[in-house]
Amino acid sequence: MIIGRSPLRISIGGGGTDLPSYSSQHGGFCVSAAIDQYVYVSMQRTTAKDMLVRYSQIEKVANRREVKHPIIREALDLVGIDEPNIEITSMADIPSGTGLGSSGSFTTCLLKVLHRYRRRFLEPSALAEAACHIELERLKEPIGKQDQYIAAFGGLTAFDFKRDGTVVPRSVKVSDETLTAMEENLAMFSTGFHRAASVTLKEQDQKSKSNDQSMIDNLHYVKDLGYRCLEAIEQGALRKFGELMHEHWEHKKKRSAAMSNADIDRWYSVGQANGAVGGKLIGAGGGGFLMFYTEERTRLREAMKREGLTEVPFRFDFDGTKIVTG
Repeated sequence: MIIGRSPLRISIGGGGTDLPSYSSQHGGFCVSAAIDQYVYVSMQRTTAKDMLVRYSQIEKVANRREVKHPIIREALDLVGIDEPNIEITSMADIPSGTGLGSSGSFTTCLLKVLHRYRRRFLEPSALAEAACHIELERLKEPIGKQDQYIAAFGGLTAFDFKRDGTVVPRSVKVSDETLTAMEENLAMFSTGFHRAASVTLKEQDQKSKSNDQSMIDNLHYVKDLGYRCLEAIEQGALRKFGELMHEHWEHKKKRSAAMSNADIDRWYSVGQANGAVGGKLIGAGGGGFLMFYTEERTRLREAMKREGLTEVPFRFDFDGTKIVTG
């Protein structure tokens, strides 16, 4: 049995400028961090005459063309696997639709496992590009490239999204002291709202393609915030980073009326009143996880608990997508 593992991620700054509808015209930039919450994919040969695919549903099919799950079907086709006597199973530490990049993590993990099955190796950039090819080109999802790249590379990483479609990664130059402080002072709480990122991003994608000036100006500003977040982190100025998170959230909300709701706005205000320097929803918006930077974690945790929100502790992952066994 082959088992692969791919990390989920939090967006640190500049998220949204990785969509090709923006980056192909203006260039994008973001900083992301892989975390120790994972998507897993296993694959094995069986003696059955059918192909068995298990995720939130179970499919038993004669060949890859009959697979209903679009990413699995396209990945099998891309790698050239059609033999029926295989079983593919996926699991995750956190459900999809929570803003942690699960679709990109799943796609990179699946491709890593399929290529291991074919006894091939893909280095991180090639793995990320293959995942982007499936989601953006084959399936025409209105999403960006951040999730696939941070899943493949792991760590605390900055990405330049070039106009020609290439992506240039680099590790953030951060001290061990700053890295530890970030892990201790970033707090992530589930809002209980789930949504597909493509639903929220579709509006941004369409406005960018039509050169809506307010959207373009907003993304220009968010990209600049990404650079400022990187500078603050590399200088160890984490309180400044927390303030930039708040500034980021205020501009992110302007992209769409569906970005937030009354409950999320109230929880954010409660966080601010209980030690949060700044915060934002992780991912495309509309639900998922609310993340704060705080130097009063106990006070903030207790306030969120009173609001009925569940905290999900995390550390950073520096392995990226990998084969665990097999």
